[in-house]
Amino acid sequence: MSKTESAYRHGQIKKTGILIVNLGTPDAPTKAALKPYLREFLSDPRVVEIPKPLWWLILNGIILNTRPAQSAKKYASIWTSEGSPLKFHTEKQANLLRAYLAQKTGAPLVVEYAMRYGNPSIKSALNGMKENGCDRILVIPLYPQYAASSSGTVFDSVFNALKSMRNPPELRIIKHFHDHPGYIEALAGNISAFWNQHGKPKKLVMSFHGVPRRTLDQGDPYHCECLKTGRLLGEALGLPEDQYVVTFQSRFGRAEWLTPYTVEVIETMGKQMFSRVDIVCPGFVSDCLETLEEVAIEAKQTFLNAGGGEFNYIPALNENDKWMHALSNIALENLQGWMAVPSQAEAEKSRQLALKKGARN
Repeated sequence: MSKTESAYRHGQIKKTGILIVNLGTPDAPTKAALKPYLREFLSDPRVVEIPKPLWWLILNGIILNTRPAQSAKKYASIWTSEGSPLKFHTEKQANLLRAYLAQKTGAPLVVEYAMRYGNPSIKSALNGMKENGCDRILVIPLYPQYAASSSGTVFDSVFNALKSMRNPPELRIIKHFHDHPGYIEALAGNISAFWNQHGKPKKLVMSFHGVPRRTLDQGDPYHCECLKTGRLLGEALGLPEDQYVVTFQSRFGRAEWLTPYTVEVIETMGKQMFSRVDIVCPGFVSDCLETLEEVAIEAKQTFLNAGGGEFNYIPALNENDKWMHALSNIALENLQGWMAVPSQAEAEKSRQLALKKGARN
């Protein structure tokens, strides 16, 4: 527990804060930067559910000696002058969310962002918001579909951060928004805008991040939530079931993961000489390594090598206006009862009364 928190002060106006959280990114596309990032990520017991002693040997003996260099090359292929796409998109989303909420409410909301792995950390963001006077904080993991290995790890990190606080803020945390009408509308609008400019494909692939198959049997709702998002998105786009398919990417290791695998579906379509395929990744609200490198580069090459024609990756929502409106509405729906704040005069009156009763400050 922290022993260095600011002293409690009577009559101080308490602020309401919103913290949006994304997966994370290394600080640079280099082997040196990837090693600590991968160590933090792959050491999370929710991410890799293998007995800890065995996994420690595999991670430190093999993976951290080989994968950082491989991953660095992948990150280098998508790195921009603004840095990591995931980080700068998330930062822009936080800035826009702050502006949209200010316009809709006029309330002095504090909006920050954090990364589950890497920088800025959840703990540092929460500590900073607390020092800024936030007594109530809404946490929004930017994972539309809940999985223990994604949203669940954010819960862990947030609660661990609060454990070190002597006077923690009130907390609310959003579990998922996979079927929120605003989110579905934003996805559909983003895809429709692309099609209005480029025409419609023969098939739309909706690729979600994969997880091990056993997690479904262990009670994880992720698979069902991905399928529901896919169904609602298909309906919003007016697509019959044979014009879209839900797939899962990013398989790691030899165990069975959720199927069908994106890479196998794309390769089959290429072999069947599809003239055009469009792919979208509804589970990622910000473009990142998994969308820009794994899908837009690797999956495209797989499709073309197999004999396919045109391949289009439709960008993530990023700073899309409909998405930012949806995110602000999701926040407002979960801020009910927290928006009323006392005036400066009311706060000062409360402080003076406390001082008369013997308060120290």
